[in-house]
Amino acid sequence: MRETVLISGAGSGIGLVSALYLAQQGFEVFATVPDLAQQAAVEAAAARWEVSLQVLYLDVTEPDSIQRAVETVVQTRGAIYAVVHSAGLGLRGFFEDLADAEIRRLFDVNVFGVMALTRAVLPHMRAARRGRIVVVGSVGGRVASMSLTGYCAGKFALEGFAESLWMEVRPFGLHVSVIEPGIVMTPHFTVHRGRAAAATDPKSPYFGWFVRHEQLADNILRAHRIMPSDVARTVHAALTVRHPRLRYPVGRGARIVILLRRILPHRWFERLYFGQIVSLVTRSGKPPAEFSQLSLPGNADTDYLGLPPPNRKGWKWRIS
Repeated sequence: MRETVLISGAGSGIGLVSALYLAQQGFEVFATVPDLAQQAAVEAAAARWEVSLQVLYLDVTEPDSIQRAVETVVQTRGAIYAVVHSAGLGLRGFFEDLADAEIRRLFDVNVFGVMALTRAVLPHMRAARRGRIVVVGSVGGRVASMSLTGYCAGKFALEGFAESLWMEVRPFGLHVSVIEPGIVMTPHFTVHRGRAAAATDPKSPYFGWFVRHEQLADNILRAHRIMPSDVARTVHAALTVRHPRLRYPVGRGARIVILLRRILPHRWFERLYFGQIVSLVTRSGKPPAEFSQLSLPGNADTDYLGLPPPNRKGWKWRIS
């Protein structure tokens, strides 16, 4: 019998690629979307890569939709082996430029949504005394950055939640893992950037610095080229290895930064890493005249997945 996994935020990006990859690896996948307008694109991607999955509506900010989705999976398959928390929003901008409503919306999806869905699946996993909970976090939950104050605050919260939950559910035979990628080539960092409204106002005292920080993020993305398939492969590992780790950094840059923070004295790390970022962003001189805009290869909704043609014998997923 194939293991059953429910994935939130599977309409695009990491969630969609994870759904396709896990289905290709033999999982019974329930790919959930917060907007049923995304269903056709998900099903088309599944057909293109010749995998089978089921699409359900699930908005992590709506308790009723969470309950209906979980009940549908349990009634259809009898159990839920795993949940992958991929639903998430971005919020870019210096703290003074972040509106309360923007921050609350971010936490509703990125933090409270993860908690709500976890609470809904835990009774079924406890009853079975087996199961895995995978949270797609970020290196920004381990090492913060200026211009990402709200986003990093939410990802740090997820780290604390997952770490505590890891201890609480282990006696029931359950495992919790956090995936910590660097900047990934998805619509989240390109066409749907998640910039705070006030951050894009030239009248903001932080505007020039914000434009420079956005350019810095683009340069990192061009240099490292972490793809959604890299994250999906790590999600699969967390679901299938006998003894999953609590934390899985993804991408060389993320691994190096986390390692340096662990081994260097705090003052050295703050001076070398944080100091360099502050210097690059706040240096004197005229900032770029406008925001840079990275583009995704092919169709912005489905063709950035980093996958080879599915009909190629012996094909493998791209690995960074």
